[in-house]
Amino acid sequence: MSVGAILGLTVPVSGDWSRLRGLQYSAVAQLSYRRMAGHLVMAAFAIAILFGSVSPVWLGLWGLAHVAVQVRGVSVDRSLADADRRRISKKDMLRHTLTPALSGLLWSVPLVAFLPGTSAAQAAVVGTIVAILAIGSVLFYCAVPVGVLSFVSIVGLTVLVALAVHEQWALALAVVVFLGVALAGTIKGSRAFLKARISEISMAEKEAVVSLLLREFEENEADWLWEVGPTRRIRGASPRFAYALSSRKADVEGKPFLEVIAGKGWDGSRLSPSLHELADKLQNRQNFSNLMVEVSIKGQRRWWELSGTPMLDERGKFLGFRGVGSDVTAQRESSEKIAYLARFDTLTSLPNRLQLTEAAGTALQYANQWRTHCAFLMIDLDRFKSVNDSLGHQIGDRLLAQVSARLKALIGENQLCGRLGGDEFAVVIRDATDHRVIDKVAQMVIESLSEPYVVDNHTLYVGASVGSAIGPRDGKTVEELMRNADLALYRAKDGGGGRHCQFEPILHASAEERRKLELSLRGALERDELELQFQPVVDAKSEEIVSFEALVRWHSPEHGFVSPAKFIPVAEDTRLIVPIGRWVLRKACEEALAWPEHIKVNVNVSPEQLLDPDFTDDVVRSLSETGLHPQRLEIEVTESIFLRDASVARSALEQVMALGCGVALDDFGTGYSSLGYIRKLRFSTIKVDRTFVKGAEQQSAESLAIIRAVVAMAQSLDMTTTAEGVETIEEAELIRALGCDKIQGYYFGRPMSASDALKLFSRVDRQIA
Repeated sequence: MSVGAILGLTVPVSGDWSRLRGLQYSAVAQLSYRRMAGHLVMAAFAIAILFGSVSPVWLGLWGLAHVAVQVRGVSVDRSLADADRRRISKKDMLRHTLTPALSGLLWSVPLVAFLPGTSAAQAAVVGTIVAILAIGSVLFYCAVPVGVLSFVSIVGLTVLVALAVHEQWALALAVVVFLGVALAGTIKGSRAFLKARISEISMAEKEAVVSLLLREFEENEADWLWEVGPTRRIRGASPRFAYALSSRKADVEGKPFLEVIAGKGWDGSRLSPSLHELADKLQNRQNFSNLMVEVSIKGQRRWWELSGTPMLDERGKFLGFRGVGSDVTAQRESSEKIAYLARFDTLTSLPNRLQLTEAAGTALQYANQWRTHCAFLMIDLDRFKSVNDSLGHQIGDRLLAQVSARLKALIGENQLCGRLGGDEFAVVIRDATDHRVIDKVAQMVIESLSEPYVVDNHTLYVGASVGSAIGPRDGKTVEELMRNADLALYRAKDGGGGRHCQFEPILHASAEERRKLELSLRGALERDELELQFQPVVDAKSEEIVSFEALVRWHSPEHGFVSPAKFIPVAEDTRLIVPIGRWVLRKACEEALAWPEHIKVNVNVSPEQLLDPDFTDDVVRSLSETGLHPQRLEIEVTESIFLRDASVARSALEQVMALGCGVALDDFGTGYSSLGYIRKLRFSTIKVDRTFVKGAEQQSAESLAIIRAVVAMAQSLDMTTTAEGVETIEEAELIRALGCDKIQGYYFGRPMSASDALKLFSRVDRQIA
């Protein structure tokens, strides 16, 4: 322990020195009143000795200074009373050291200023008082050596200077020796104090550890000692062992050990395998360690972990078994629960992906071994997302639980159904040699899952799509089999859902084509491969152009002309539709600036765009940067936007309407039509789908009735109607007669480039001229 560490000038790397510093200063705080009393009593005694030889005024001032210093010292010391419970700062150390330093300066005053005019006896008494104070500091205040050294050094140096002035060299030498002894004693005493505190801390920590271990041992009721005699009867039962048996000690003494822990299974035929193993160990007198045993205590199933050693006397005679045991039921149940969670879905209690994968692997091995076929069916719920988004996840979870119950009821022998995740399920058919069983199971699943559900007073309708793959024909590994079933499922969903599709090799080519298409589409904007075409919309009565619908086209150097029906779904699935839609909106506004001011531009917006948080900002930015008036822009949406998040969609459209833009409801009547949408949002236009136009031209009563109803509703709500897909003069006349306000179709113009659209107005201007 270095002198620097003792004095607090350095902080050693090892040891809790911040706590030791606190113990040093808190110890001094306990003696602060004694120090004050000692200094003030000695100061009063000195004043009495010097009274008559020194001016009373100076003596009074000197005494008051002592009082002030000691009162301050007490205040500082008491503020350090809690130093053993907090960290001591350098500022605290300096504040404390200032008190002994000031005291040393005050006691130096009489040695220099008062003694020269006094007698030798008075000087001797004052010197003795100073020496007593110095010795007292060394003896009682060595816990904080810096303060002691500052006091002793100041008064000692003062005495040496005074003796040197009067050439008292012998006395000066004695003072030097006294100072050396005092300083050495201070360091030694402080070192002893610190070592004592370190020992106390170490002992306290050891006592805490021992107390903790003893407390844990006393509180731990899971461990006990057990002992049986040569006949395997319990003897010397400990209180804890009796507690583990849920019995009193006297009630279990002398009873057969195995009979007590076997419970009702003691007849021999119903013993658990682990109890049989324990019985064998006891009978063969074998050591055993950490043996997991299933026991029955008062009819309750428990798990014990037992260790035992046979006991022999000095002559080798068998005396019985002695060992330790613990109740590990909680750990065992926790392990079983973890194992269950690893293989079963917590929501539906169906086998999870891991168990389905294992079952598929086993089925493939069986098929390869016996030259048979197996099958993997992947099931996806139709319209489940709309239920989840509109009614919440709790309703969705309850719906999934009902779906799982229906699937369980359908599954037969050699079949396993499970949940892959989300709204995806799967069925493994171990023996699918008769391929008709695959289609039979798939159709049963579709029919059963398409029946209505009642969840919390909600009647819900969701369908199911199924994709299947046959192993090992469609996949020699589990990964291949599942991937190909997924491709078949994608084809079933792409065909409208509610159907079963089996895997065909061509689906790989389609998937690869889609992958390449997506890769090319990601760079289409940067490579300037997209362009806009515009199809005119005319007034039904005057046949004058009132607007153009902007249609995006893609000419790829790699794929050639790609139909929108092919690349738009890819863009929506990958959310590339958001930047593409942003470009379409901006480009359409730019082109519309060249048209007459009464001509509008219609821009289609997908659900992904509309739900994007920046959609409204994109509209504002396109209008402001191009300078197009908001009333000349009409946003076209389909009813499918309300199936994702109706509140977000409605909020976005209301903000667009607030700007002054129009909003058209496209393909009305072909999706999930609801008059509630029209009631909540005042669309500017309702577009009648081309299927109704074709039906009306063929005199379909349903189509005619629908068009008349839409026109009447739009007129009453102050909306306009646009009929799509008009291709002949007969269709145009019929639509006009039915009261539609606007017409769009090949009869009045096919989609054309921006320059061709602009020429239409130039031609009209020349005709007018």
